[in-house]
Amino acid sequence: MNSVVTQRFVNCHDKLKEEDRIRSSRQFALSLNYLPQSLSEVLKGRRDVTIELLRKAVEKYNINPVYIYTGSGPMFMKEEQQKNYKVLTIVTNPQSEERIVHVPSPVQEAYASAVMNPGFIKELPTYSLPDYQFKVGTFRSFDVCGDAMDPLLVVGDKVICSFIEPTLWANAIKTNHVYAVVTKGSILIKRILNKLNIDKQLELVSDNEVYEPIQLSLADVSEIWQVRAKISPFLPNAPHARQKLKDEVRDLKQVINQQSKIIHSLQNTLEQLLYKDEFNK
Repeated sequence: MNSVVTQRFVNCHDKLKEEDRIRSSRQFALSLNYLPQSLSEVLKGRRDVTIELLRKAVEKYNINPVYIYTGSGPMFMKEEQQKNYKVLTIVTNPQSEERIVHVPSPVQEAYASAVMNPGFIKELPTYSLPDYQFKVGTFRSFDVCGDAMDPLLVVGDKVICSFIEPTLWANAIKTNHVYAVVTKGSILIKRILNKLNIDKQLELVSDNEVYEPIQLSLADVSEIWQVRAKISPFLPNAPHARQKLKDEVRDLKQVINQQSKIIHSLQNTLEQLLYKDEFNK
């Protein structure tokens, strides 16, 4: 018995034939650079559709991914709708199972500039995890850089994230949840305040209060990935080190506040002296 996703793919194929948008199943297969014999196995329910075949069908025939994966909405997208969809480059194993693509810190800037370059993506390291939740959907993992999300995430951690379609950003992005946001030149791992329905912006917030919030418009965002899990190295002294750093930052803030009060007091004293001087004249 083939999967429900495969059944919906077959429905789309049949609809294309019914509307004479394809002449035959063979022509459909060849247009997607797929073996006609393999497509025949899919159509007969003897084999499940591969993620790569789905990706090509979405690009070529405007098949609606929302219909394919959820069963809701029209089978096909209009041209203006298709422009809003992000077709990702994925990597699969010999069994056509999708692997997690990892983006190490040294190439994150390059990744942000090459998200539409399949060759670059396929050169990145990939792996799989045994948990079933990572078997369904498209995932990336990213190295954590910097201390912006300390103590939740620290340098050396890897976050495993699921892809969010751009057309779903307005409703799928949950305020105060953590996401990896790919901009035109960097990858930012932050909490998001979703303001898309208000002013078409996202506010990125760090857990580390030293960092100011960042305002991003939609035009600045290439991809958004929701953080689902993290992989952390075993560092027995890490909690102590993080606590020490937090204590130092707290002490520094206290010193700055005290200095600010002294400066404010001096400013008031100076203003009073100037006022008296002017009055005595």
